[in-house]
Amino acid sequence: MDQFKASRRDTSKTEPRRLEVLRAIVEDFVQTREPVGSKALVERHLLDVSAATIRNDMAALEDEGFIVAPHTSAGRIPTEKGYRHFVDMIEEVRPLSAAERRAFQFMLEGAEDVDEILDRTVRMLAQITQQVAVLQVPIVNDDAVRHLELVSLGATQALIVLISSTGKVEQRVIVVPASTTDELLSEVRTAILSTIQGKPMMVVGAEARVGVTTLPFPLRELGELVAAGLEVMANQGNSARYLVSGTGNLARSTSDFQQTITPILDTLEEQVVLLRLLSELEQDAHGIAVSIGHENSYGGLSEASLVASSYGPGQLAKLGVLGPTRMDYPASMAAVRAVARYLSRILAS
Repeated sequence: MDQFKASRRDTSKTEPRRLEVLRAIVEDFVQTREPVGSKALVERHLLDVSAATIRNDMAALEDEGFIVAPHTSAGRIPTEKGYRHFVDMIEEVRPLSAAERRAFQFMLEGAEDVDEILDRTVRMLAQITQQVAVLQVPIVNDDAVRHLELVSLGATQALIVLISSTGKVEQRVIVVPASTTDELLSEVRTAILSTIQGKPMMVVGAEARVGVTTLPFPLRELGELVAAGLEVMANQGNSARYLVSGTGNLARSTSDFQQTITPILDTLEEQVVLLRLLSELEQDAHGIAVSIGHENSYGGLSEASLVASSYGPGQLAKLGVLGPTRMDYPASMAAVRAVARYLSRILAS
């Protein structure tokens, strides 16, 4: 609260009201996209003081850098500092509504594996918040091999289907000799599965090559092709990546950006940059991290805000939403935290 202190008089009574004025300005601007004036504040909020008093409070807030007058407008809009203080004042994060919970549960019904659950989750989060949703795919190093299938796709191609102990399904098409038959694929599959079943996914390539050595010499070339494919799949499964949904929501927010949304779109394409940003965020007591405008370490997001929370095994991965600084922070924080907790419970079960 000391950020609101005035030097010429006691502010013990005015500070709480100024905080309320700041909250009202942020909420009105988020809803209307229009600068907020004192008259509108008196009419829309039960502040129980005159417009003149509100104007004095707004002048003090402007002096402190929490709000600013755009151009010659009589109204005021929040600054990054104002948004930050507004977020820091949030004492409770509301849960999702019953309707939102039902929609989320319905969205996940019928999902057959982890990848599909994550894909549906990021799309649902984008729908709830009307922002861009991002989800870091967790790296599960102790995931083990449950099953392996080799399926012929024609004369020179075969499909590797690898199923993990958590239900995750990985697929990869490989090129095989023209003489490959279903019987040969079945024999190779049996030999390799005997050595990789129950082993960690991250070592499946090396373990598969042990199985190849048990094959008759004429089948070892085919076995090596399968082992090489499994190694590529293992490396891909253990590399950090993320899912994104709702980029079209940015198009509806172009007026919130002084320049263009291109730097934000570029950031979304830069996987390394976005993963670093997510990993750098520090969560508050609510289990949520909020980075506003220039607080983002990457310059392309200087006009955007990122709300994120950890989820999954060990809470090592993050999911969140990205949008303009004129964001409905309470709603975004509520959705991100609720979805992260719900997803964690699903993955744990």
